[in-house]
Amino acid sequence: MKDDDARAAAGEPTFWRQLRRQLWQPPRAHGEQPRERVVGPLELFYDLVVVALVAQAAHHLAGQLTWRGIGEYSAVFALVWITWLNGSLHHELHGHEDARARSTFLLQILILVPLGAFIPEAGGARGADFAVTAGVLFAVLTLLWLLASLGDSPEFRRSSGLYIAGSALCAAVLILSAPLPATTRIWTWGLLDVAYLAGFAVLLLTATPVTVAALSITDALIERFGLLIIIVLGETVTGVVSGLAAEPVSALTLTVGLIAVVVGFGAWWTYFDFAGHREPRRSAAATAQWMLAHLPLTAAIAAMGTAMVSLVGHAHAARTPAATSWVLCGGAAVVLAGTMLVAAALQAWRTKPDLYRPLSRTCAAAALACLALGAAHPAPPVLGVSLVALFAIPWGLAVAYRLRHQGTAARG
Repeated sequence: MKDDDARAAAGEPTFWRQLRRQLWQPPRAHGEQPRERVVGPLELFYDLVVVALVAQAAHHLAGQLTWRGIGEYSAVFALVWITWLNGSLHHELHGHEDARARSTFLLQILILVPLGAFIPEAGGARGADFAVTAGVLFAVLTLLWLLASLGDSPEFRRSSGLYIAGSALCAAVLILSAPLPATTRIWTWGLLDVAYLAGFAVLLLTATPVTVAALSITDALIERFGLLIIIVLGETVTGVVSGLAAEPVSALTLTVGLIAVVVGFGAWWTYFDFAGHREPRRSAAATAQWMLAHLPLTAAIAAMGTAMVSLVGHAHAARTPAATSWVLCGGAAVVLAGTMLVAAALQAWRTKPDLYRPLSRTCAAAALACLALGAAHPAPPVLGVSLVALFAIPWGLAVAYRLRHQGTAARG
């Protein structure tokens, strides 16, 4: 307001002053974000750009189904997901639908594009390029949070300062990791991921009640997380299509490919039937759990898509390759367990204990069965059908619950 008064006193025409305020509004203050807001096309476009990076990491993993490849994928994926979370939260808390928001998203996209180009060789020849570019992106995010914090009221200054310091530290560590040997660099990124996520959780858990209220999950943020899951689920279909396109299509190859699509569909119904598009409880612990549980869940779905390329390619093999089996079945286990971690943060977890308590035990048992299946690595058709059956068990339990309650309501 003081700036507006100064410009008015300097003779700035009212029209241009109003136009500037409409196109370039200052960041929204903490706690002023609307709880009911529809996700706009700008945010969806940003999410699609991020998923392009996820696809790069996933496609690289498809050709590197080894423990080193999985470790590299995990470190890179987590960094990409953290930048997505960082940019999404900034817009959720401080963004408007104006030219400023478009400019800040565009700036991030302009950095994300070369970052994605470096991902296939991030563990090798272009690792230094990836590290420097990721560091620049974190530096930009740090600046955005710093500018937003200038209007903070006193109760938000501590949490804002810590978050800004953490983002700046990430930028510095990433840039300093550029000259390190490739293996050391990957370990540095992995440890940085863990440190950032742990710090984020501690920041939420130690926040004041006022800060927690300002950071509560809105309808738009719930939609954003769900949309990212949906887009990443597309990687499972892409994996099947890529596998079929690379092989002569026979009846068995096509059958394995279609079974793999059903496995991806099983991941979709597991998440959206039990956890997706539902509001978490408004507490610091539930907020941290709800957000962070989406990271392994999203990474597992993308990894499953990469394993499907190999599954289709080995459709005629007597046994599924061990690495393919572990990634696909391990991913399915993480989807089942991760969905229950998200669900445990929901309000429905407490309002429907007769559904979610047995469901969580069933999903845990199904996840263990997935790991046993991965260790056995049977023939691709058997492995695919078995995964479909394991995904169907929790769904069947939920259907039985619904039928039982409908019958009770009808008798009442």
